[in-house]
Amino acid sequence: MHSTWRCDNCGDVPPFHVAEHISAEIVGAVLRESASSAERIPLWCPWPLPSGWMVTGAGWSGDERFGVRATALACSGPEPLGGGPADLVLIAEQPGVGLGTRFAGISGIDPGHLLSEALADRGPHAGPHAKIKAAGHPTPLWCVKSPEDRSAYVSEAKGMWLYAVAWPASAGYLLAEHVVLHDLSEGVPSELVFGAPSPYLHGRV
Repeated sequence: MHSTWRCDNCGDVPPFHVAEHISAEIVGAVLRESASSAERIPLWCPWPLPSGWMVTGAGWSGDERFGVRATALACSGPEPLGGGPADLVLIAEQPGVGLGTRFAGISGIDPGHLLSEALADRGPHAGPHAKIKAAGHPTPLWCVKSPEDRSAYVSEAKGMWLYAVAWPASAGYLLAEHVVLHDLSEGVPSELVFGAPSPYLHGRV
């Protein structure tokens, strides 16, 4: 008996747990799971939230043997260019988990090879595709190849992979604005706004 999930492409991966609904209590439950692990995994959230955006889901990847190895938080709001609905999933994960690549729609369990390609395509003197702040630190984001219905950005923060996956692809322009990511494990703002569950986080799209 084992608690891992079997992926046809990647082999054994930690199971992913996501609540059907989202609330301050659900966020607290995810944070408690993460706190019980040997290494605390950040739960990234844009804060302040962009205008019209809400938190629409939270989940974690791991099992009782190894604890939480990745977290995911979904936000939804108006698409920055067209004004239609848009979704953003932020993922923090240890190497070798594969949760970020799953949502990004790319193969493998780590994005290292795609990140190398993105750096090569930009050239030696070009900067990153986007810049944000994560836990108070300037953080470059690199856009990696993904299916046409989304845009996927990868970076590193707090010694772990950081993914930002946006639907539709043009919603990635949100990251060109002044986005600041706050680790909710360091405090959950009382003004956090919650909305209907993200279909992307729940795998319904």
